[in-house]
Amino acid sequence: MTQQRASGILLHISSLPSPYGIGDLGGEAYRFVEFLQKAGQTYWQILPTNPTSYGDSPYQALSTFAGNPYFINVEELAGEGLLLWEELQQDWGENPAMVDFAIQFEKKTALLRKAYDRFKKYEPADYADFCQKERDWLEDYCLFRAIKTHFGGKSWQQWDDELKFREKDALEKISRKLADDIGFHRFTQYWFFRQWKDLQNYAHEHGIRIIGDVPIYVPLDSADVWANPEKFQLTKNLKPKVIAGCPPDVFNRDGQYWGHPIYDWDYMEENGFDWWRRRMEGAARLYDVIRIDHFRGIESYFAIPGRNKTARVGKWIPGPGMKLVKMLKKHFPQTDFIAEDLGFLTDDVRKLVKDSGFPGMKVLEFAFDEDTKNEYLPHHYIENCVCYTGTHDNDTLAHWLET
Repeated sequence: MTQQRASGILLHISSLPSPYGIGDLGGEAYRFVEFLQKAGQTYWQILPTNPTSYGDSPYQALSTFAGNPYFINVEELAGEGLLLWEELQQDWGENPAMVDFAIQFEKKTALLRKAYDRFKKYEPADYADFCQKERDWLEDYCLFRAIKTHFGGKSWQQWDDELKFREKDALEKISRKLADDIGFHRFTQYWFFRQWKDLQNYAHEHGIRIIGDVPIYVPLDSADVWANPEKFQLTKNLKPKVIAGCPPDVFNRDGQYWGHPIYDWDYMEENGFDWWRRRMEGAARLYDVIRIDHFRGIESYFAIPGRNKTARVGKWIPGPGMKLVKMLKKHFPQTDFIAEDLGFLTDDVRKLVKDSGFPGMKVLEFAFDEDTKNEYLPHHYIENCVCYTGTHDNDTLAHWLET
């Protein structure tokens, strides 16, 4: 599809106003949609909506398919009789401008547990249908979360070997033992996706399209890697052979050590990039436009030896390139994509962006360095690009202007 000239605002769900410590899929999200329409905007861009882990970054998620339970609108649960209104009246943090994720982890989880206990008594008619439809990723995710809680939050690499290596008998045994916890995580996913669909429909009714962000990599400690180890470059003991990151530069002499395992692209290609197709199917249901983070990693990726602790040593290795892009264009002809083509760019990366047909990104905060050839200066923009004042990796525009 061809994206038309339009404008929008990047605001993550967590940044919406809320009396419950974090922005959610409740009334303020609907009011923001109305604001965008009145302001003549077309797009609302958000960061990844997946459940976060240690560090609470949306780019360090426990699953690339699941939704973040913190974003569930608890007032709707109260309206449905799953929570008492007085149960919502808690201390959700001292600073309303900041999210206290420790409080979310403790209090929001406890609140959702109460809702789940009541939910079990009268499951909605569409609940079983949801679980069956999403079964492909949902069962692994819910089991992963339940076992992770069982082991005190430890990484799956620290679990007992029979669970780490997904031995069938061990998984069946622990599934029976943790059945209620598994059910709880199914419940949170049902409500996240139900509320998201309602918000998405409301946005469409008001002429607003949602841009979502899909990180190129997934964390090692995720349901994705635990359930699909063969799709990643891992050793026989399931340790990463190589780690993703970026090489040293003038800003960081150690480079960027992200800690994510890297895909076994040869294996994925042999299987028609099936995992990536299913991943994008999930994203395409949530978002009208998908921004692929670190798009240059599709052309070639920086591989750091798994034993290393910094990115000082590594090498660039060719990625799937247009083979993956062609799969995306074939299976998702109605979905628009944005290529996050920032960072260390080469002629090969620029060619891949051009050949893909996906618009790249231009960032105004990168533009004004007195270099008249700077490609981020507005008069150098090509037609097929998206201009950002800044991204989630940059300073806020107000503070950037001040300094």
